[in-house]
Amino acid sequence: MKFRRIFFGIALALIVASRAEAVNEYQAVSEIPQNNGQVVTTLTSENSGLNPEYSVPLLPGTRPVPPNDILPNVTATSAIVIEASTGHVIYSRNAEQKMFPASTTKMMTLIMALESGKLDEFVHVGPNADGVEGSTLWLNQGEYIPLRELLYGMIMVSGNDASVAIAEHIDGNVANFAEHMTKRAKELGAKNTQFKNPHGLPDDNHFTTAHDLAILAAYGYKLAEFEEIVTAKEKSYDWIHDFPKIIHSENQMLWIYRGGNGVKTGYTDRAGRCLISAAKRDGIQIISVVLDSEYMWNDSILLLDYGFKNVKFEKLVKAGEVVKNLPVMSGRKKSVKVTTTDEIVMPIFGNDEPYEVVYDLPKFLNAPITNGQKVGKVRIMYGGKEAASTDIIATADVEQKSFFRWFAEKVKSFFG
Repeated sequence: MKFRRIFFGIALALIVASRAEAVNEYQAVSEIPQNNGQVVTTLTSENSGLNPEYSVPLLPGTRPVPPNDILPNVTATSAIVIEASTGHVIYSRNAEQKMFPASTTKMMTLIMALESGKLDEFVHVGPNADGVEGSTLWLNQGEYIPLRELLYGMIMVSGNDASVAIAEHIDGNVANFAEHMTKRAKELGAKNTQFKNPHGLPDDNHFTTAHDLAILAAYGYKLAEFEEIVTAKEKSYDWIHDFPKIIHSENQMLWIYRGGNGVKTGYTDRAGRCLISAAKRDGIQIISVVLDSEYMWNDSILLLDYGFKNVKFEKLVKAGEVVKNLPVMSGRKKSVKVTTTDEIVMPIFGNDEPYEVVYDLPKFLNAPITNGQKVGKVRIMYGGKEAASTDIIATADVEQKSFFRWFAEKVKSFFG
C-alpha cells in the first residue's frame, strides 16, 4: 500500500508538471518540415478555435484516408461531429462502425449515476474496486466516499476503481450495471452499443460506434450536473490519499480549445486513442468523437473547427418577446401580457428540415397572478422532437376580485 501511494504521488506530480504543456505531443512551432520538404500547417487562435496561448502543428497521419474525405488530416479510424440540440450530423467517417470505446465508456457510467438520484449517498469501496487494473484513483477497500465526488474523480483521471465502486453501489454488481447501461443506451438511441463493464477495459463484447457516443454525449448535456462534471479542470478532496490532495483533468481540450466543455478521454492497446470532445459558443453545443486516433487532440480540434464553421445561427425566440395578451378570469385586470424568459438561438443547416415553433399556452388565466409567474412554454421542434425550449411568464400582478366587486359587476351587467 505504501508503494502504491508513493507511486501515485510521483504520477500526480508529473501530471501537475506537464499540465501547462497541454499539447505536449505536438510542441508549438512555426514550421515543421516533412520528409518531402513540405511544411506542416500550424493551428493557432487566428485560424482555429484554439485559445490564444496555444498553437498546434498539424501532424500528418500514416493511415489511408477514405476517398473524397473532406477532412483528410483527421487520423482517426472512426469520427463524427454533431450539433447537440438536434443531433444533426455535420461530418462523419466510419461513424457506424463498431469500435472499442476504452474509457469513453465512463461517460455512460456518469449518465447512469446522474439518473440514479443517489449523488448525495456515500459509496462503499469493496474488494472488486480496490486494485482494479488500469488507471486508478487509488481507492482503498472499506472507504466511504460521496458518489458525486467519485464521479468527478472517475471522469477527470479515469479511475477504473471509482467506476466499479459506482456500479456496485447503484446496481449491486458490475454485470447488472453493464446490462442496465446497455438497455438505457439503446433507449437513448445508441442502437449499436453494448457494455460489459463500467470502465471500458477490453472485452470482445464491449463495443460502440462514434455516432452512438455522440448521441449519448448530447443527451448528457440535458442532465443536471453533467456539464459541471465533464468541464472540471481541478478538484481537491480530503479522501485523496497523497499530498497535495488535488486531481487534474486528463482532457487537455478544456484548456486548449475555446469554449471547450467536455467530455472524456480513453485509451487501450485494442481501442487506440479515443476522445469525446465538445465545445459551446454562442449557445451552440458541438460534439466530436474520434476512435482509434493517431493524434486525438489534433483530430478533435479539426472536427470542432469544421463543426462551428459549418453551422449558422438563427435567433428563433427573443428574450422578453411579448407572446400575447392572455385573458384573465376573476381578476382586477381583464388581461395580462405574457413574455418569453430567454432567447433561443438554433443552428441552421442549409436545406435541412425547418424548425417548428410551438407555443404551449392556456386560453385564459385565473387570478390571482404574480409578476414572473410561469404560464406556458415555447418549444422548438426538430424532426418531431423538442430541441429547445423557454418559459413564458406573466409580466404583472393581477389581484383576484372580491366577491362583492364581482357581484356588483354582475348586477351592473344584468341591468346593462
